[in-house]
Amino acid sequence: MKKGLLIIAAVIAAASCSKEGMGGFFYDYIGEAEAPNAAYDREDDPLSGESYDTIKENPFVSTAEEPTSTFSVDADGAAYAIMRSSLAWGQLPPRNSVRIEEYLNYFTFDYADPTGDETIAINAEVGACPWNAGHQLLRLGIKGKSMKDEDIPAANYILLVDNSGSMAGDDRIELLKKGLTSMVDYMKPEDRVAIITYSGSVHKVLESTLISEGASDIKKAISSLKASGATPGGAAMKTAYEEASGNYITGGNNRIIMLTDGDFNVGVSNTEELVKMVESYRDRGIYLSIMGFGRGNYQDSRMENISNHGNGTYNYIDCEDEMIKVFVNERSRFWAVANDTKCQVRFNPEAVAQYRLIGYENRVMSNEDFDDAAKDAGEIGAGQTITALYEIIPAKDATVSPATFEVRYKLSLKDAESRSLELAVPAELSESENIRFASGVATYGLVLLQSEYKGDATLAMAREIVGSAKNFDPGYYRNALVGLMESAAKLGQ
Repeated sequence: MKKGLLIIAAVIAAASCSKEGMGGFFYDYIGEAEAPNAAYDREDDPLSGESYDTIKENPFVSTAEEPTSTFSVDADGAAYAIMRSSLAWGQLPPRNSVRIEEYLNYFTFDYADPTGDETIAINAEVGACPWNAGHQLLRLGIKGKSMKDEDIPAANYILLVDNSGSMAGDDRIELLKKGLTSMVDYMKPEDRVAIITYSGSVHKVLESTLISEGASDIKKAISSLKASGATPGGAAMKTAYEEASGNYITGGNNRIIMLTDGDFNVGVSNTEELVKMVESYRDRGIYLSIMGFGRGNYQDSRMENISNHGNGTYNYIDCEDEMIKVFVNERSRFWAVANDTKCQVRFNPEAVAQYRLIGYENRVMSNEDFDDAAKDAGEIGAGQTITALYEIIPAKDATVSPATFEVRYKLSLKDAESRSLELAVPAELSESENIRFASGVATYGLVLLQSEYKGDATLAMAREIVGSAKNFDPGYYRNALVGLMESAAKLGQ
């Protein structure tokens, strides 16, 4: 595909992600794509300047040798939107961008809300594995407590905006301006917003301002944002944390929302130094969410690493609909109802011979960490669902529970002890829509990842499964996935 057509596709992608395929007509350009598997090896590839951490898949583990598996939850959705953006460019996503847990957790599943004084509820089931006959899938689910807007505590948001030269364009600074303006319309009178920009130097565009007193001033400041200069990301982040601390709301949602392409090229650019800074503030109850924009110089590895250490989430914004999804439709997720959330599965050797955690490669924890309440783990937002899958090889006895699923979490980051929820996984095989949809998403991810464990998985298989499991489809995102799978199939595999 010629570079001009790639640019056209990207501009259209930024403008619209329709429910008919989260991109509608711009996927017509995909038919002109060149061989997708070679695309990222070409020197003239416009996406070759991007950075992704290498994915090393979790292997099968013998239950007799190691019956226990532990991991942190991951509420991110960036990888899914990067996949959608890649298809808009006429390419399959870079292999190392395919984090299957983020594909799963992009979607809301039909899970029951918690009851009593718990802020999460857990569930689990076992079903057939579509890509390996004779194997099974264990689906684990967590649901964060749904909350009405009026019940969510006041927010102290620091919008940390990268307005360097690399952020210029309709798919970057112009896109984020539209989304942030929409978010302001849905904020409560007692919420606060401050805006800090960084491009060559750090500038406080707007002091922390109450929505009730200055919503129009906040929108005006957002509208004034322009892109130029270099990117002192580290210095800007320090300023943002100081601003968050200075306007800290006890019991409130104190959160930095960083909007960037991740191309830190001036100031504190070392990822390890940035991580240390983020970790030093997270224990004070300040969250960090990162929103990524643009393609070509996109630094996914840096942003994911930083957000993982900042008690926050990481999303990639490729179009206006995604901005609305994150900042409006799912805005309640910015309020964490469960903190430092860890999962542990204790497999029964009588029922399971081997198991493999699908995805979550950079969220695996030692079993000892599960017992350490001080160990950092992931957060779950209000109304948010978390899904994880294990591929299991059954043992002889299919009549006993294959595993025990336990989750530990904190109501507050400052809690010294964790709460615990536990259940025995039913032995009976399920054909619920939840497990069918999860298996379809995983099938798709395994193919795009070119996984050594994909067995008989194909794009056609993934399309068929997902197409049969979208009765529950808030936001029409499942229906959109079917369209994306059809676009991926045009590119071949």
